Amino acid sequence: MAARLIQKIVSTAPTSARGFASGSRKVTLIPGDGIGPEISAAVQKIFTTANVPIEWESVDVTPVMGPDGKYGIPQAAIDSVNTNKIGLKGPLMTPVGKGHRSLNLALRKEFNLYANVRPCRSLEGYKTLYDDVDVVTIRENTEGEYSGIEHEIVDGVVQSIKLITEEASQRVAEYAFQYAKANNRKKVTVVHKANIMRMSDGLFLRCARDMAEKYPEIQFEERYLDTVCLNMVQDPKKYDVLVMPNLYGDILSDMCAGLVGGLGLTPSGNMGLNGALF
Repeated sequence: MAARLIQKIVSTAPTSARGFASGSRKVTLIPGDGIGPEISAAVQKIFTTANVPIEWESVDVTPVMGPDGKYGIPQAAIDSVNTNKIGLKGPLMTPVGKGHRSLNLALRKEFNLYANVRPCRSLEGYKTLYDDVDVVTIRENTEGEYSGIEHEIVDGVVQSIKLITEEASQRVAEYAFQYAKANNRKKVTVVHKANIMRMSDGLFLRCARDMAEKYPEIQFEERYLDTVCLNMVQDPKKYDVLVMPNLYGDILSDMCAGLVGGLGLTPSGNMGLNGALF
């Protein structure tokens, strides 16, 4: 099952991130922290039992100090992902309020993994409050509030910058429509708060509108984030594919996972032009 879920997501990834299903393929394995090594070992057993032709290359992404005094991902891990083009990552701990920056964020930026894709589907035999949930969240993965641009102006006053660019917005919008087309999805919903953040979310919304014109066969709608959250818990069947900026996607994708039983039941992939991490 795990192999089928990953192959389903990879089917819409760039060509360079595919191909492992056609023969033996070396894949980077990042066991992660906490329970990461334990569940990574279990995943390896599952793939072996399913006869998936993968050779695992395990790497450590514990930050190391570079010549400039800054902490970063070890070069061996970077080289492994750049060579193999596809990786499987366990959970990584992020210090709260201090310490090194989020390793998840660092990995996405290092390899330009611009789209996070999370299908949330009801599973047969696992009963929840909702039946027949089938939504896909596509989250811009490199900027927004998670750009990591924060500083203290004066004591007790901190500023965080939300970065939205036309390039990144167009790219993730195009990915969403391509995903919908490739997977016979009927509708793409752009999730935003352009009524409040008129310039930043306004730019993201305009890029989605422009992209929608290139895919007239796919229904397109625009919805406020709070409206989507309300409707999602009332009737998730209203939605199909949703595309949104980074922070909104982080929250909404977890909420969608909760509809079908939790994060442990929903696969996700971080897609880039030259590779992917799951």
